[in-house]
Amino acid sequence: MRIPGLAVKIDEAALPWRATRHPGIEWVPLFLAEGDPEARGGTRAEESTVLIRMAPGCGYPAHRHVGVEEVLVLRGGYRDEQGEHRAGAYLRYPPGSVHTPVALGVRGAPAGPTNEACLLFASARGGVENLPRG
Repeated sequence: MRIPGLAVKIDEAALPWRATRHPGIEWVPLFLAEGDPEARGGTRAEESTVLIRMAPGCGYPAHRHVGVEEVLVLRGGYRDEQGEHRAGAYLRYPPGSVHTPVALGVRGAPAGPTNEACLLFASARGGVENLPRG
């Protein structure tokens, strides 16, 4: 589903971004039911609501959702096994779904209007299972 006309203005420099163990990906926890996932070896909280910023061309490795994950793309976009998702897209990943999200754009090139970072609002229930690299 796409929300036409969605426009969000966020002062990203004012947010307390935290680096992740994945290059080019930062996040701001809004709610974590089971503590900080990065402090727990990268396993995800049982329930979390976060802002995620993925630099162009960067992404998360393949993972399976234990429960439902809901995502709203606020800026830029990403692609995964479901296709390409741009600003204004709302996605709902069911329990058991697997995906490998990667921000659109050119990795290593400067971020800007023609090579945007992807900004997401995401809420996950049940956590995720990281899958072996294949």
